[in-house]
Amino acid sequence: MSDGEAAPTTLSAEELDALHAHWRAANYLAVGQIYLMRNPLLREPLRPEHIKPRLLGHWGTSPGLNLVHTHLNRVIRARDLNALCVWGPGHGGPAVLANSWLEGSYSEVYPGVPRDGSGMERLFRQFSFPGGVPSHVAPETPGSIHEGGELGYSLAHAHGAALDNPDLVVACVIGDGEAETGPLAGSWHANKFLDPVHDGAVLPVLHLNGYKIANPTVLSRLPREELDELLRGYGHDPLHVSGDDPAEVHRAMAAAMDRALDRIAAVQSAAREHGVTGRPRWPVIVLRTPKGWTGPAEVDGQPVEGTWRAHQVPLSGVRENPRHLAQLEAWLRSYRPEELFDDLGRPRPRVLECVPEGKRRLGATPHANGGLLTRDLPIAPLERFAVPVEKPGAGRHEPTQVLGELLEQVMADTAARRDFRLVGPDETASNRLQAVYGATGKAWQERTLGTDEHLDRHGRVMEILSEHLCQGWLEGYLLTGRHGLFSCYEAFVHIVDSMVNQHIKWLKTSRALPWRAPVPSLTYLLTSHVWRQDHNGFSHQDPGFVDHVLNKSPDVVRVYLPPDANTLLSVADHVLRSRDHVNVVVAGKQPTFDWLSLDQARAHCARGAGIWDWAGTQDEAGDPDAVLACAGDVPTQEVLAAVSLLRAELPDLAVRVVNVVDLARLMPHEEHPHGMTDAEYDALFTPDKPVVFAYHGYPWLIHRLAYRRTGHGNLHVRGYKETGTTTTPFDMVVRNDLDRYRLVMDVIDRVPGLAVKAAVVRQRMEDARTRHHAYIREHGTDMPEVADWAWTD
Repeated sequence: MSDGEAAPTTLSAEELDALHAHWRAANYLAVGQIYLMRNPLLREPLRPEHIKPRLLGHWGTSPGLNLVHTHLNRVIRARDLNALCVWGPGHGGPAVLANSWLEGSYSEVYPGVPRDGSGMERLFRQFSFPGGVPSHVAPETPGSIHEGGELGYSLAHAHGAALDNPDLVVACVIGDGEAETGPLAGSWHANKFLDPVHDGAVLPVLHLNGYKIANPTVLSRLPREELDELLRGYGHDPLHVSGDDPAEVHRAMAAAMDRALDRIAAVQSAAREHGVTGRPRWPVIVLRTPKGWTGPAEVDGQPVEGTWRAHQVPLSGVRENPRHLAQLEAWLRSYRPEELFDDLGRPRPRVLECVPEGKRRLGATPHANGGLLTRDLPIAPLERFAVPVEKPGAGRHEPTQVLGELLEQVMADTAARRDFRLVGPDETASNRLQAVYGATGKAWQERTLGTDEHLDRHGRVMEILSEHLCQGWLEGYLLTGRHGLFSCYEAFVHIVDSMVNQHIKWLKTSRALPWRAPVPSLTYLLTSHVWRQDHNGFSHQDPGFVDHVLNKSPDVVRVYLPPDANTLLSVADHVLRSRDHVNVVVAGKQPTFDWLSLDQARAHCARGAGIWDWAGTQDEAGDPDAVLACAGDVPTQEVLAAVSLLRAELPDLAVRVVNVVDLARLMPHEEHPHGMTDAEYDALFTPDKPVVFAYHGYPWLIHRLAYRRTGHGNLHVRGYKETGTTTTPFDMVVRNDLDRYRLVMDVIDRVPGLAVKAAVVRQRMEDARTRHHAYIREHGTDMPEVADWAWTD
């Protein structure tokens, strides 16, 4: 036996027959879902009216997935394994649905689809049918944590699920088309972070069936020696299973599964019982089977099985073409359904011999419905971390540094239960969260050097310079019931735009499924943000992730812009306790004025948007002449600096200051659960007074959120206008017309009658901007009146 080959099988003839029966049944059910809406058991000859009018679905990957599912059943049952499977191939819905129906978990979740002939007909009819279920593995599929359309993320999700799950084996089927993506290529490095003591194991199954939709796949065409070198270079020992003879493939697959699981058990035993350190080499199974295996060999004279033509619907004209109809019937009958299902359409005992029981079934594992396993996150009283605020603006703190102290305590309080992780692309300390290293180090299984800091084989901070991998880890971790936080530079979180899309869609769908328990929210902490990337320059200046997220389901998405340390603590307390949301928190890491005490911050965050009466010049009994609104830490500072100027220059002007923490508050109540009613909005912003809004990001987002409000015509928004460079902090706001002088000018321009009366004041503001321009070019730093500015009552 050559290196990399599985050991000789010990399957008996009876075991082989049972495995083959289960696989045939799953293949039959997969084909039936794509084609049939009636006559599910072929009790009568197939006729056109039995066929769906629109044939949608994907056959090509299904036989291979069915094979993997069948053999996972065998080892789970034989070894009493606690297992989960992530199904990576994008179009494997028919296979996973077929197997969950066979094992009975589907009918338990959906009693209207029982495990008999009537249920089989419903299973077939609903697939890719109006009012039915999607063609991908989706939230509706029991046992799933991975949307089948998420090509590239399966291996990251699998490792995330295995983290801090020491008794769990996570199988991960990787399609060979998916294997060509960047996120999947990066995910092979996840094994360098998997702790064999505290984490579970991931068993990748690289399924090479040769083709994508219309082209061959790269890894399937590599010489075996080169592929083995690649996988070994990634730290895996490959086990190969290949062929098209079912009996031989069953024997080889059983042997490969046994050998892989024996290797996993040996690795874990060595680490847990004998203290062996060093990164282990984990097994990977390379499965080569024909695309569309057991389907039509050819159609209309063209080869199908083993080619790209098997990818979707091999026989497309079944209703109209009698030859195709006859071919389909022969294909379905080739599985001998009468041997697999009894007279009532129930799977015969032989078919179910390999199927585990209860929660050991892949469709019933609670790890795929992680909310069932979630425990409330212990968060210490915020009073322990809050900064003292005797009066607004008297002190300064780095908000994320203060948050880091809270996160350190969360890490300490979850040390024994290990259900909280902090992930980020090499930026924990850069984002001022390094206090967490007082409670845990950074996960790392590779060799270490004497100059390294905080590396820890058992650490729970995850850092790798791949936002994709960070996102995938955290999604897998959260969907299996644990808690976490993703810290990232604001400009580069866009790298995971498509991944957060899919996660938001997953949560939206899950919320409508009563059997799925709510899972901890995915929370982003975006810092090193646009206004303090003056040193890195234009490439690091992009606040648009908020725009991207707010395009998504309002039931799921939340965006918060806390203006200081105590409001960040209050927001963090809320989002870390939340369920089934995607939260985006934008907060700076540079020293920021402390505006609110903890009690004030809590009240303000509960409102989401409110008047800062201490900052404005409005008489409580009267109307304001203008509203200065702000969202974000730097815009808040500039608004208050503008108010200081207005107090000094135009003391009779009545100005109201409104600060917005929860951006969704600007939306209509009918469009977002956090949105204000029209009456609430008008009371805050007025229906007829000019509103100058200083916003952290792109200004048109505020217009989009508030466009239906009565006073929208009076709304003028300042924000980032895609004008940036390497410059001083204040020059960034000047370049984008967000500075205090520009805001004063905006008020003068918009309050009726003020332009003439305050023409001299406006000119002084314009002169200050000109003076700033000259000053920074001579001195390389901001003017003292800006750099040394502080709020005074």
